[in-house]
Amino acid sequence: MDVGKRIRQLRENKGWEQLELAKKINISQSKMNKIETGFQKRIEPELLVDLSNVLGATVDYIVGNTDNPDEVVDPEFEDFIQNVRRWYKEAPKDREEDLQRLKRIFEAYKNDE
Repeated sequence: MDVGKRIRQLRENKGWEQLELAKKINISQSKMNKIETGFQKRIEPELLVDLSNVLGATVDYIVGNTDNPDEVVDPEFEDFIQNVRRWYKEAPKDREEDLQRLKRIFEAYKNDE
């Protein structure tokens, strides 16, 4: 789902008209319409934060980084996950050091359960 559709869905879930939301974040209804329909592709970061606060969802949800409106995506964790995926795919050809690192990650995961 694209950004505009997510914003429209969140707005409709609150029972608000476009004009209502536009007023709450101090933009014109015309601009709000352009955002929701996808005509305006770039949304200023400050506006995304305002939308997030007013609509009660994270910026990560609004921009499509997560499907959970309450979940914040941690960039460091995302990098970690990418490394784990890379290590997993390359495990047969990886150096012993990387395999040991994966083993420590696995052991920490097992112990945390």
